[in-house]
Amino acid sequence: MKFDDTSYRLLDDGGLARKALTIGIVGLSASGLLAVYDVKHLLQSYLASLIYWLTISLGALFFVMLHHLTNSTWSVVLRRLAEKTAVLFPVFAILFLPVLVGMQLIYPWSGDSLTAADELIRHKSPYLNAPFFIVRAVFYFAAWIIVSRLLLRLSIRQDSGGNPEITKKFRAVSAPGMLIFAATVTFAAFDWVMSLDPHWYSTIFGVYLFSGSLLAGLSFLTFMVIYFQGKGILDNAVTIEHYNDLGRLLFAFTVFWAYIAFSQFFLIWYANIPEETIWFSHRWNGSWKYFSLIIVFGHFILPFFALISSPAKRNRNVLGFIAVWLLFVHWVDIYWLIMPNFAEHGGKVSLFDFCSWVGIGGIAVWRLLQSLKAAPLVPVGDERLESSLKITTR
Repeated sequence: MKFDDTSYRLLDDGGLARKALTIGIVGLSASGLLAVYDVKHLLQSYLASLIYWLTISLGALFFVMLHHLTNSTWSVVLRRLAEKTAVLFPVFAILFLPVLVGMQLIYPWSGDSLTAADELIRHKSPYLNAPFFIVRAVFYFAAWIIVSRLLLRLSIRQDSGGNPEITKKFRAVSAPGMLIFAATVTFAAFDWVMSLDPHWYSTIFGVYLFSGSLLAGLSFLTFMVIYFQGKGILDNAVTIEHYNDLGRLLFAFTVFWAYIAFSQFFLIWYANIPEETIWFSHRWNGSWKYFSLIIVFGHFILPFFALISSPAKRNRNVLGFIAVWLLFVHWVDIYWLIMPNFAEHGGKVSLFDFCSWVGIGGIAVWRLLQSLKAAPLVPVGDERLESSLKITTR
């Protein structure tokens, strides 16, 4: 890789973008071939993979808006990487089309015969119907694309002028953007994941998916920084203090995710209503039990104790491991949310899952790397950049 320390520009990615594109094309092509054998299974795996990569971008978008609303200084040098991760929604919108085309194979409420025969689904049909589902999906992606593009456009404009008025515009976009984000992520979680089992509901489910998204976005940002510094990029920009703050956020939102996850489980367990408890019962059947245990120990206990000490948060090797680990258990979590709806008595990871995951991921990483080369890797026009570069322990 070639990097200009003066302009903070990535001049050459060393062919990484080309490799990612190749992997993406091969993965999606293999997924298409697998569809010949079992298109329903392929769509199930494809949905899980798409939600996984999409939630990383959602987490990055939240980080950018939170940065602007809190007028943060320490995260200025990290903002551009998050901004670029947050503008991948057009790619995901295109990749979402197969889900819309094959929705009748994965969403039970989308079939007319079941809707007519099931009284509960019939009562939900004013909301759970194919035309309205598509309209909502278009609205979600449009909202995310508009907010993320506005913030990136202002950031790029700031690079050339350093106009302090742009800082106010950041907050003017982020304030309503945060409200739009909260509503769209919540309802997207209801539509795309929770409605896979239309008999089950949880009012906290949107917050649960959001908490996992933010943790995945922070993990991906941490991984990117460590990877780039391993290639000699951003060595003079990101310091141990930035890693310390990233570690604090990873620790804080690990606890937040666990709080939301336990709250959802505890309230359903305490109420003991069969229509609600059946969802967790399915995830304790067969091999799903092991997925559940991985989530409990891997999504909370391991990162909690790994990051509880201050030295760990300042250790790049520890943070790198935890970032990769959290990205892995986030995939387990998304898989656990989606796949038991189709295989109640147990399941296993298959070639369908692998091909769709690397296919969508390869395309997303390719687009990200292409975007990173189009502008400096840090917002060089931000008036707080110098302070962020010299951030010290607080």
